Amino acid sequence: MAVTKMEKVTLISDKRNQDAILQAVQGIQNVEIRDLFQETSNNQWVDTYFPKVAIFEKEPLVNALKNRILQTREAIQFIEHHGDKQQKKQHLKRQELTLQELAENYSEEDFTKKLEEILSLKKQWETLTEQRNELASEEEWLVHWYGLDVSPKHAVSKETDLVIGSINVANYPDFSEEIQKINGVYLEEVSSNEHFVYLSYVSLKSMRPSIEEVTGRYGFVKEDYPYDTPPKEQLQKIKNKLTNCQEEQKKLAVKIGNCSNYIQELQWAEENLLAMSEREAVKDRFIHAPYLIVVQGWIGEEEKQELNQQLSKSLSAEDIFISFEEPTDEEIKGEVPTKLKNHPLVAPFEMLTEMYSLPKYQEIDPTPWMMPFYLVFFGMMVADIGYGLLMLIGAIAAQKLMVLPRGMKQFAKFFEILAFPSIIWGFIYSSFFGQALPKEVFGIHLPFPILSTTEDVNTILILSVIFGLIQILVGLFIAAKEHIKHKAYVDAVNDGFAWQGILVGLILILIGAMLIKNDALVYLGAGLAILSALCILIIPIFQSSSKIKGIAKGAYSLYGLTGYIGDLVSYTRLMALGISGGSIAAAFNMLVAFMPPAARFSIGILLIIALHALNMFLTLLSAYVHGARLQYVEFFGKFYTGGGRAFKPLKTAEKYVNINHKKK
Repeated sequence: MAVTKMEKVTLISDKRNQDAILQAVQGIQNVEIRDLFQETSNNQWVDTYFPKVAIFEKEPLVNALKNRILQTREAIQFIEHHGDKQQKKQHLKRQELTLQELAENYSEEDFTKKLEEILSLKKQWETLTEQRNELASEEEWLVHWYGLDVSPKHAVSKETDLVIGSINVANYPDFSEEIQKINGVYLEEVSSNEHFVYLSYVSLKSMRPSIEEVTGRYGFVKEDYPYDTPPKEQLQKIKNKLTNCQEEQKKLAVKIGNCSNYIQELQWAEENLLAMSEREAVKDRFIHAPYLIVVQGWIGEEEKQELNQQLSKSLSAEDIFISFEEPTDEEIKGEVPTKLKNHPLVAPFEMLTEMYSLPKYQEIDPTPWMMPFYLVFFGMMVADIGYGLLMLIGAIAAQKLMVLPRGMKQFAKFFEILAFPSIIWGFIYSSFFGQALPKEVFGIHLPFPILSTTEDVNTILILSVIFGLIQILVGLFIAAKEHIKHKAYVDAVNDGFAWQGILVGLILILIGAMLIKNDALVYLGAGLAILSALCILIIPIFQSSSKIKGIAKGAYSLYGLTGYIGDLVSYTRLMALGISGGSIAAAFNMLVAFMPPAARFSIGILLIIALHALNMFLTLLSAYVHGARLQYVEFFGKFYTGGGRAFKPLKTAEKYVNINHKKK
């Protein structure tokens, strides 16, 4: 398969049908809405036929929907966090729906009523929480003055002052000694902690200036006592209020818990609101005339029939005009999006291509070419039957037992496929959780290991390089093929076939000289390599206006042979990672085997599970990363440019459900 062939679809209909059209388009999730107001020559007809059309003002509606979505999320989180913990909270189980079914499950009136009920409870809860915080602060402050027997408000006379306050513990001894030297002052310590001492003193008003001079010097902080009753009585009042407040919150928590049944409906509503928000967000991209709308978009050639079917469910043929047309050269160069379409076994590997860069619209899709190599490389680096079986069982179980989000489902399928080469290479290396397979079962001699990670290291190393060489030759073949497709025959020779000739020639020389001792094969290889090298040197001379520049360019290109040597060396990681993962697993097994029997079958079981889990994670991560790196650098670099624009269809957020218009 390759990049999906795209066509431009135009929809013209009565303005009253716009919501039905957008819902049908969103339902199939395979149409990207074009911006008809972008400055391109292909949109000049807009100014010609609709010169006075104003751009749709989407912000008020989009913002209103965003606020509604935010309120819904807050309501769900509020129920989850503040409802009675003993009450079961029902969440929406992920499933597949059509967009029509999602809309039918949404009742604006019912949703608004329940949302207002929850938001009212939320407001009550926040009010009670604020009261509790204030009361807790008052309680904390009053605890410091619990030993004070009177209210400072009622202890003041015409001749005396009663002052309360705090001072740093370090300053207290000197402050106490100095202030008590003043006549007419009685100082008393009310309470203290590790940082402050809380004091009260009675003094004559006539001595106030002297006292304030001392308190200012030692950092005494005067406190205002706002209550009429003494601290002990006021503290009890505060505690009673706190108790009442807590009881009110407990009752309120039960009411909030009773709203747990609303969670599913709120999640439905949020999903529907998100879908509405996506539809509103694209309305400024098409034409809103007084009586009609004109919508354009990009659609895959194979999805045209699906779009017609979806539109026919809500609109008759007389209500809408539909046309499809091929993209122009200008649109292909700068506007047409890239959508990959591959066999179900290849499709999960598209995410590797997307991580690197999507191909341009008319560029080759490297995914199907990359997939078999990635399978071999990944399996060679994991190379354990046990790890492969765990991957397979986990991936299949996740897909069968749950409705996964699309991205997660593709990721699970990705590892399901990769489990098979991991198991196969596990048999080749004879590794089951790092343990060697038996040599004989029921008297039947088993051929494993086919390659030993201890005795056949050089063979595995050579095999890794051979796999790398094959991939590089395939990459060069694709480069030549693409040049031929664009009728650039000279470039096909210079960038593809010539390099293949050099590499194949060098291989023939090595085989003839070192393996089969055949001079004819050596001469054949040398001739092929020299002829190919001359092509790389000479072709730039004819392509360049300056012969000197052409020679320099050819020589520089030929120097690129050293890069191919480096590429081949990179593939030795297949051997290194495959052997290291198995060796670490075997070391873990040996570590537990050395433990005493009692420990081996108790803590040893937990230890071996944890160690193998760690090794499996690191092995899979290494295989994933290094396998991708070999594709991106050593393979893609030979023929692939990328830089395509991703296809962004009008679709739903799919936060809680998967939208599938083909659902039975």
